[in-house]
Amino acid sequence: MTLSPTWLLLAADGLLIIHTLFIAFVVFGLVLVVAGLFRNWHWVRNPWFRFIHLGAIGIVVIQAWLNIICPLTIWENNLREKAGEATYAGSFIQHWLHKVIFYQAEAWVFTLIYTAFGALVVLAWYLAPPSSRADGNPVGTASVSPSIKNISSFPRRRRSSTGTCCQRTKGWKSSE
Repeated sequence: MTLSPTWLLLAADGLLIIHTLFIAFVVFGLVLVVAGLFRNWHWVRNPWFRFIHLGAIGIVVIQAWLNIICPLTIWENNLREKAGEATYAGSFIQHWLHKVIFYQAEAWVFTLIYTAFGALVVLAWYLAPPSSRADGNPVGTASVSPSIKNISSFPRRRRSSTGTCCQRTKGWKSSE
């Protein structure tokens, strides 16, 4: 089955959108983690979000160090070539998204930028570690549930006259 050039270009534009969303996730994910650290947003410590984010930048850094071209770029270029389009002068989406995500520079510049960005993600991981606890504190840290913070204000139960423990008696009193 051979696809028409129109369908091939639409598929290439779709890949370009996915590529842009991936980049936005990596970049803005870090921005949101740092903002969440200062604003005390608990959701930025979600382990799923954090592991996926770390994995995404990890893939980018490894590709840069191994001098591997992103598979999304290769796939998009192949689709454009099959459609008979050799340059990036196509649709509006294609034109502007390419201006945003593709720059001309030496390969070592990108490797340095990706590595530095990856280091920032690791630093954010250290400063705001992921947590699966409901209170947002990292696993392994002590915290007191808000409902038992002031335990001295809880009424104490007395032994009843029948000798059984923990029955309600008249006049609960807190020991102060």
